[in-house]
Amino acid sequence: MKKILSLLLLMSLITSCKPTSGSVSDATASTSASNTQEADMTIYFKATGNEPFWGITLGKEQTIFTSLISGKEKIIFSSVEPIKAMDANVKMYKLSNEKATATVTIQQLDCQDSMSGAISPYKVSVEIKNNSELETKKLQGCGKYITDYRLHDIWVLEELNGYKVFIADYQKELPRIEIHAQENSFMGFGGCNSISGTLFYEKDVLRFTKVISTLMACAPGNKEGEFTKALQGVTTYSIGDNRLTLSNPSGKLLVFRKVD
Repeated sequence: MKKILSLLLLMSLITSCKPTSGSVSDATASTSASNTQEADMTIYFKATGNEPFWGITLGKEQTIFTSLISGKEKIIFSSVEPIKAMDANVKMYKLSNEKATATVTIQQLDCQDSMSGAISPYKVSVEIKNNSELETKKLQGCGKYITDYRLHDIWVLEELNGYKVFIADYQKELPRIEIHAQENSFMGFGGCNSISGTLFYEKDVLRFTKVISTLMACAPGNKEGEFTKALQGVTTYSIGDNRLTLSNPSGKLLVFRKVD
């Protein structure tokens, strides 16, 4: 009888020490998903090509080349700053590690995928070889920049050209913009008229382009014109403390507050 009671007590202790079903796997999955999302956040450009199939991702820390080419299935380089052309939107990245060297050239030029027919805004060429090889492999493909997902939100204007704004400046309500990062588009209210347009996005570059608005007459003193002019002058941005700050080389132009 004592042996049975001891066995039951031991089983009880083992059961009480066992983690709740799924807790370890759930935590592992959550950590893995978090790490994947964090890694994706650093990627700002992706390109692919066919025959042979290859792909490349440019990130803040790493540039990763993958392919079906023997000996070049996956090569990881430390990311570098590009060499920029003076008279065109062309960037060249010179990459190297202990195994291989590569030159990646990105040109702003409509590019059609040779298999799917999809159109991308950038033509990409890659010249890559292992250090043990004499011949360089030359590849062609298409790519696009990955717009910062943090821009995807509704933003209400707080400052214009260094001055705090008030509803009285627009008679009705403050200007706002709603950014759709995946579509590279925006819409909103300029202070008098509805506005919309497209985004041009590259790493560290943001422009509001093809801005159009309705044609309702605005009351005297309405600062919509000043607002839309500043919006079209933007070239870069920063995000922090639920604020979107839009600037250009001359200084800060607009500050928005996140609302949702």
